[in-house]
Amino acid sequence: MLAAVLAPAAWAGPGAAGTPGAPEGRSTAAAAAAPAPASAASAASAAVEVRDWVERIHRAALAQSYQGSFVVWSSIGGMTSSRIWHATDGTAQIERIEALDGSPRTVFQRGELVRTFLPQARIVKEERRDMPGLFPHLSQADSDAVQRHYRARLIGRDRVAGQEADVVWLAPRDALRFGYRLWMARPSGLVVKLQTLGLRGQVLEQAAFSQIDFEAPPTVPQLAAQMDDLHGFRLLAVPLVKTTVREAGWQLRGPVAGFRPGDCYKRGAAANDKVPMPPLQCIFSDGLATVSLFFEPYDAARHGGEPRRMDMGATQTLALRAAGGAAWLTAVGEVPQETLRMLADQIEPAR
Repeated sequence: MLAAVLAPAAWAGPGAAGTPGAPEGRSTAAAAAAPAPASAASAASAAVEVRDWVERIHRAALAQSYQGSFVVWSSIGGMTSSRIWHATDGTAQIERIEALDGSPRTVFQRGELVRTFLPQARIVKEERRDMPGLFPHLSQADSDAVQRHYRARLIGRDRVAGQEADVVWLAPRDALRFGYRLWMARPSGLVVKLQTLGLRGQVLEQAAFSQIDFEAPPTVPQLAAQMDDLHGFRLLAVPLVKTTVREAGWQLRGPVAGFRPGDCYKRGAAANDKVPMPPLQCIFSDGLATVSLFFEPYDAARHGGEPRRMDMGATQTLALRAAGGAAWLTAVGEVPQETLRMLADQIEPAR
């Protein structure tokens, strides 16, 4: 999540009341129980509500300028904090995120242009690609796809960082994706808190504003001037070429749990060892959750022969040999391990 935005590489607390992750006033059983099967009428109503919620999220990103403090907590014990400045003029958006933990770094994003300032090295890394925001892909969520793979329910109201918010539960329709609880500020629809829920309903990760200010927000020209001020820094362009899964030489043998291929990014011809990255990254999404597949030539000395998996709270990783052993594939996403395994099993060289 936020770690993906602030990671220094070129490639990309338990604050709920009551039971862990459960909105205040609701029992654990009520929070964890799956929504009952809906009638045709109620299903149609739910579809309308999902579209309305997604549209509110989309509108909020273009309508709200603000600054605030943001905290991400993981079930494996990690916690990161940052400051964020978000400006919009109704058409263009620009964002600045400054890490408050670890090595100093500040990330600016304007459209597909992303610049990461590393003050200790006096370097600015520049790349052109879609980057996840504070709440990855919520602002780009596909309401029809969300409705196909998740059941949505309004489960209450709460207050986050001084904002009155509706609490919406997105429960997965199968065990191949995680669930979400999101807090949407009223009436704007700006997401101020998000919990990623495991298959047993446990909170794997929580991201939330601890403070947010709409009264003295930044402007687009102010943030643009900061982003373009490279004085004293050396610009290091990250050579990425946007392509597709098939154009990059890969394909899925069959559908995998509704995850459809999106953009791919290839390392450009100008790449060098100063910008370490796999030669190819391809992104798959079910309309809300995403998985990145990273491809590189297999190297026995570096990779070994056995598959490797890693559990980092909401983020899961699976690495193994592919394409008859010629390639090393690393799958990373906020989905269960089984989903990563299915994608790895289905990906093959394009014919």
